[in-house]
Amino acid sequence: MKFICLTLMFVSGITDSRSEQYEVVGPADPVFAVAGEDVILPCSVKPNISVVDMRVEWSRSDRKDSQLVHLYEDHEDRNTDQIQSYRERTKLIDQELQRGNASLKLSAVRVSDEGRYKCFIESESWSDDATVDVRVEAVGRPPVITVDGFDHSGGLHLQCESEGWYPEPHLEWLDSEGVSLSSETTETHRNTDGFSVKNTIIVYHSGKIHCRVKVKRHMLETLIDTSNNMFISWRTSVIMSSVAAVLFVITGLLIAAFAYKNRERDQLLQSQKIIIKQAVTHLRTHRVNVILDADSAHPRLDVSDDGKQVRDGNRELNLVDEETDKFDEYLAVLGKDGFSSGSFYFEVQVKDQTKWDVGVARESVNRTGWMISLSPEDGYWTVGLRHGKYWTRDCPYVSLSLTVKPQRVGVFVVYEKGLIYFYDVESMSHIHSFTGQSFTGKLYPFVCLGFQSNKNSTPLIICDD
Repeated sequence: MKFICLTLMFVSGITDSRSEQYEVVGPADPVFAVAGEDVILPCSVKPNISVVDMRVEWSRSDRKDSQLVHLYEDHEDRNTDQIQSYRERTKLIDQELQRGNASLKLSAVRVSDEGRYKCFIESESWSDDATVDVRVEAVGRPPVITVDGFDHSGGLHLQCESEGWYPEPHLEWLDSEGVSLSSETTETHRNTDGFSVKNTIIVYHSGKIHCRVKVKRHMLETLIDTSNNMFISWRTSVIMSSVAAVLFVITGLLIAAFAYKNRERDQLLQSQKIIIKQAVTHLRTHRVNVILDADSAHPRLDVSDDGKQVRDGNRELNLVDEETDKFDEYLAVLGKDGFSSGSFYFEVQVKDQTKWDVGVARESVNRTGWMISLSPEDGYWTVGLRHGKYWTRDCPYVSLSLTVKPQRVGVFVVYEKGLIYFYDVESMSHIHSFTGQSFTGKLYPFVCLGFQSNKNSTPLIICDD
């Protein structure tokens, strides 16, 4: 009997010693995630053994009662008691479980996902856990620089603001050499979308001024060139009282601009392209699924079954009395869904089309008659192509000097701020901006193929890629 007891103790000791050799390992440093993107929370067993037959439980250890994030047990996911905000966003990789890797994939990261997570793994003979510290960063909207005019001493007042950041970002002004400029105290506010920042600076010299907003691992930057003749002429009008002096200064600036134009042009275009590329990449996180509403389309138009393309069907039709919701002069169509808050973004391919307008329109716009101007005054915010020239329908109409022909136009709207930006997505260049607008009711995506007829059969295409 004594021999049997000793034998059992010996075997038990061997089992325990083997069990003690296994441990659950997590990352030594915090895991950084970007809001809207996916992230992997590392967790594995060392030495590597299969955990397919084990229990794997992920939970929020920083919350009351250690709430469940994901549970794997008896060879399947059991997420009945999972936190509601994590539904359909967590996943374990089956083939990795066989290698002892119980890392959790968390999709479409939110700011609320920041915190401490516990990875608990349990078999019949042992159990262990590891902690994963997750830090979330939300990249806000590209900074917007506005000019507030000049003071009595000739100083140019610039204001920069951006929103949607997390954690609290740092805003700084830089000159063309990258040297930080002193400014007023930054105003910071916290809301449901994250942090918004605003800062004002007064500059007394011409040149490129950068506004940079950044968090630990991400940064967005916008620049304004105060050597532009428009700014200089304003400043001159404040400082100079003599018309002759004003003309002298402007003439000097034109000569200087001509001398430096060729040398600086390529460098400026390259820096702008980098900034726009960063902006478009971020703006695509606000992309919405635009489906064109055939019920609003001019009768000549053919809208594809999926609502992603529209072309002139080249047929003569008359509106009937019941079709008051259709456009009857402009070959236009609205998106099915409108937006009355927040930010949204969409892209339209205009390649090879010779007449087009792209933008947004109020729900209440007049759709009939030839007196519509497609301008903000009538509830339309658009840019377009007519007779080989690019225009924005801002009253009065403004000709746009574009260096390349847009192939794909990106439209970004910040409803509460009254902002609408247009980008040439292919060349990574800025087309036009409407600022300081006042929106009421819903705004709908709007595309148009000109007035009354369009012999070019190339469609306008809503881009989802």
